[in-house]
Amino acid sequence: MQFNFNSTEPIYLQVADQIEEAIFTQTFAEGEQIPSTTEISKEFHINPATVLKGMNILVDANLIEKRRGVGMFVIAGAQARIVEKRRDQFYADYVIKLVSEARKLHITQEELAKLIERGFSAS
Repeated sequence: MQFNFNSTEPIYLQVADQIEEAIFTQTFAEGEQIPSTTEISKEFHINPATVLKGMNILVDANLIEKRRGVGMFVIAGAQARIVEKRRDQFYADYVIKLVSEARKLHITQEELAKLIERGFSAS
């Protein structure tokens, strides 16, 4: 985990984003315990309340769960929920804008599909 203390993004959101990314990439597998609030706060010199605030975002999103006296664990299905959320975000952030720009340029759906195929072939 890496945190940018000079960023305009609050640290608690960075904590949530970093843990979510670790679940997405399966660094933290479903059913696995994640580092405790204390471990993260000590390692990165972050206030424990700030770390907890970030973790609670993931609890509310049904990605991790608190087990009293044991710690925080990744919930089954968490990675799939993240993928679904990110696909929805991809659609909102990129696809809608892409289609809008294509229409302005009078690019047909078929032409756009060919351009996308070309993009996949190039990479």
